[in-house]
Amino acid sequence: MLCPRRLAPSAAITAIALLALSGCGAASAPRASSSSSSPSASPAITRGTGPVDVLYAGSLTALMEQQIGPAFSRATGYRFQGTGGGSTALATQIRARTTKADVFISASPAVNQTLEGSANGARVTWYATFASSALVIGYNPKSRFAAELRSKPWYDVIGSPGFRFGSTDPALDPKGKLGVQALEDAASKHNLPALTALAHGGADVQPEAGLVGRLQSGQLDAGFFYASEAKAAGIPTVPLTGEHLVASYTITRLSGAPDPNGADAFITYLLGGAGGRTLRANGFDIVSPPSVHGTGVPHELQTVVGR
Repeated sequence: MLCPRRLAPSAAITAIALLALSGCGAASAPRASSSSSSPSASPAITRGTGPVDVLYAGSLTALMEQQIGPAFSRATGYRFQGTGGGSTALATQIRARTTKADVFISASPAVNQTLEGSANGARVTWYATFASSALVIGYNPKSRFAAELRSKPWYDVIGSPGFRFGSTDPALDPKGKLGVQALEDAASKHNLPALTALAHGGADVQPEAGLVGRLQSGQLDAGFFYASEAKAAGIPTVPLTGEHLVASYTITRLSGAPDPNGADAFITYLLGGAGGRTLRANGFDIVSPPSVHGTGVPHELQTVVGR
């Protein structure tokens, strides 16, 4: 609104009142920013239809299938279509092109390196580390060893005669590798040969997605899990006293994704406000902003991944 520069004397009093009401005075207060322009607002998520295929580390199964996937579909209109498995095994399928997907979520940055470069088909050119979770012992509360696990160091219990301990295959899954490292380290520190035996063939090795079910059904007394994985599945845990081993979760849009727009929508949702709140509620430690490796982050994702 234009403010008059000069007024007749007889109108001075009326004009002053009108100027105050109209905001033409020099000291008028600034208007509040809308939520869409606020720096803390979540990036806009594109809506669409059709499936978004997400390959994810099997430790995320409960989170993805019960929480993130359904919420993403409600928020965007896309249909979440997820497949969980050992990160290393999934990367092998991606490299061999025996499976097609839009998004890949790994539990180890090193796995992505097997998909980088022309020798590996350049399926990954960048990835963002967005969260981490500590390796812990998850146990069945009905196990006859449950009280001992809660009162004694884990390494003094899991090697006991009759103890049924589960893990994943270190050749297919980063959690299996971390588990072997924990067992070997504890065996050396505390002179416990039984842990060495567990590390090399003594554990009940299961696919990552199946380990939760075997524990909950009573087929195992305990096993290696990530803290966030156990929380999402309602599994009680004890810490790996003396060890500090973590999963570092990464996400990327795969090169040649069948639906790049859908991939971008999913990544934006997961790393945005709603996804971040769900991750925190499930015990993940958030990397904020995400740590980006490589080049070629799509323009549409540069804001959400901090590039």
